[in-house]
Amino acid sequence: MNDTTPMIQTHGLTKRFGQRLAVDGVDLNVPRASAYGFLGHNGAGKTTVIRMLLGLTDADAGTMLIGGRPVPAERARVLAHVGAIVEEPAFHPYLTGRENLRVAAAVRGPQAHDRIAGALARVGLSDRARDRVGTYSQGMRQRLGIARCLLADPSLLILDEPMNGLDPGGILELRELIGSLTEEGRTVFLSSHLLDEVEKTCAQAAVIDHGRIVEAGPIAALMRDDRAELEVDCDEPSRAASLLDGHHAVLSATTTPAGLRILLAAPDAAAPVNAALVAGGIAVSRLAPVRASLERRFLELTSRVEKS
Repeated sequence: MNDTTPMIQTHGLTKRFGQRLAVDGVDLNVPRASAYGFLGHNGAGKTTVIRMLLGLTDADAGTMLIGGRPVPAERARVLAHVGAIVEEPAFHPYLTGRENLRVAAAVRGPQAHDRIAGALARVGLSDRARDRVGTYSQGMRQRLGIARCLLADPSLLILDEPMNGLDPGGILELRELIGSLTEEGRTVFLSSHLLDEVEKTCAQAAVIDHGRIVEAGPIAALMRDDRAELEVDCDEPSRAASLLDGHHAVLSATTTPAGLRILLAAPDAAAPVNAALVAGGIAVSRLAPVRASLERRFLELTSRVEKS
């Protein structure tokens, strides 16, 4: 198998529930040895796509390949090398964390049993492994779910909202864990609504809305923004805004506590704006471009943005 072959490929993937078109012709190409974000509002179709990839829901149309092998035709062979969390992971609450992993390992074979201790250590649960899962927080159950995924020594991990319930420290640990997994050559397909974390964790992403992929590619490309904005710290923000009213290089200027937020007519228009402010007697202490964020691009790309 050529290592350049995508880990996940779908073409025209479609699913209906009655008259509702839940997934509409989804094409995905998820590269190997990387973290790939799958973004969308609740109900956009993320979990349905994941369930089809895992053979838990039949597709009505389209094709799927995982590791170059067709699903569902070779589902058993494919899933032997896949670890997955779909929605919130379920466990036996009266068993300990270690006992739950032993149950899971029983269907994976003796090598899976040998991985239990390492999996618990890797997700930071070694010291709670003897406690009943019923006493675990939601974040701890998420981490135990990832430990269960690792029992398969997977080449692909599919994680549906794995950061739910994690505190900031837990999110940082998970981000570092995902980074270490991709460094080992594994692929992580990560569904999440935490856009800031996807931006920090994933190299590429796809945005799904109303069952259709509206944008996909490297995170930097998704965050591209043809609009140029400036943040300007200055004295007399109101007078500064008045000075720029009607300026050929300025589309809008909004006052902020520190100065102005300026939408430029062109990316290279910062210099004439600064010159106009200085010429008008405005003391400018800082002038900086506004960095585009994945969150803003996500809201622009999806169709559920409320118009003000």
